[in-house]
Amino acid sequence: MSKKVKKSSFEATMQELEQVVTALEQGDLNLDDALKEFEKGISLVRSSQKELEQAQQKVTLLMQESDELTSFDSGASS
Repeated sequence: MSKKVKKSSFEATMQELEQVVTALEQGDLNLDDALKEFEKGISLVRSSQKELEQAQQKVTLLMQESDELTSFDSGASS
């Protein structure tokens, strides 16, 4: 269940970031609102980047564990 929540959270963050980018690209915001949206966008990017880095670390760890298992299996058959 928590995997769905994390995925949903990441997907929601990305969707919100897309909305911020769209609003900024349209150029209809006054300066104060544009700065607020930009700040919100930076915060969303940092949050997403942190989640992606954590996922990358997990994948790296899993791949290392997989390599260790492969090495162990190869050594056992020799």
